[in-house]
Amino acid sequence: MAPASGALGPDSLTALARGLEREGFDSLWVSERASGPTLDPVVVLTHAAALTSRIKLGTAVMTVPGRSPALLAKELASLDVLARGRLLPAFGLGQRLPAEQQAFGVRREDRAEIFEEALPLLRRFWAGDAVVHDGPRFRYDGLRIEPRPVKGGFDVWMGGTSDAELRRTGRLSDGWLAAFTTPAEGERGRAAVQAAAAAAGREIEEEHFGAVVPYRRGPLPEEAAARFARVRRISGPADPADVVPDLDGLETHLKRLVEAGLSKFVLAPLSAPTDWDAELADVRDAALPLQTRR
Repeated sequence: MAPASGALGPDSLTALARGLEREGFDSLWVSERASGPTLDPVVVLTHAAALTSRIKLGTAVMTVPGRSPALLAKELASLDVLARGRLLPAFGLGQRLPAEQQAFGVRREDRAEIFEEALPLLRRFWAGDAVVHDGPRFRYDGLRIEPRPVKGGFDVWMGGTSDAELRRTGRLSDGWLAAFTTPAEGERGRAAVQAAAAAAGREIEEEHFGAVVPYRRGPLPEEAAARFARVRRISGPADPADVVPDLDGLETHLKRLVEAGLSKFVLAPLSAPTDWDAELADVRDAALPLQTRR
């Protein structure tokens, strides 16, 4: 489960985190937008870790280009230690917005090259290596970062839906988290990721394919419709109902995504609820009967 886009205050976050644990949800996921009202994902998840003991904590997704791999490795490992091994990092290139590129200080055309150099470095730092590296962006001379993650490393998931992003996911990641996707697009994306992984001599577990699934109550709000149109300009036209189901149709929509080969879902309301306890009870009834593990 993920909060709606926009600001999330301390009372709402507390109700959401505790409610997810109480109602039997698997995890809390937060997105990142440096230039928007959303809180920093690491700060949010640290707060949530202190409020809970069972639910996993994920980033959906966190921007890598513009961050120091060494400092990011330490930051996320520290959070994982405080959360007793519950962190699930998912990474991406960053949103395609000029303000985001300014915030991270990275030109759009440079993001992929930076990401591909940074992700292997993160894995080496988390493995406890004394990293020696002399690349186009980063240089380390025997640098070791502590603490390490509780399990000695992370399964790193990646987002993205373009052909280049899907190929990169297959080559570098341990899982794929799509967003604003139709079931048919999810099936094609999963196949593309698996093909890229096989070409690179890798294998991604069948259970490591998922999607962020926004849902609504009633008609699509005007602001959400504008966001939907902006996202779909990149990935192509689609019926909004095939991407953003009404809560009453959420179970049917999730079953279609399961048939497409996806099995991990981050549910996100399009509009911020006024009462998280009531919201989570409704989503529990609509979606949790499909959950295979608690």
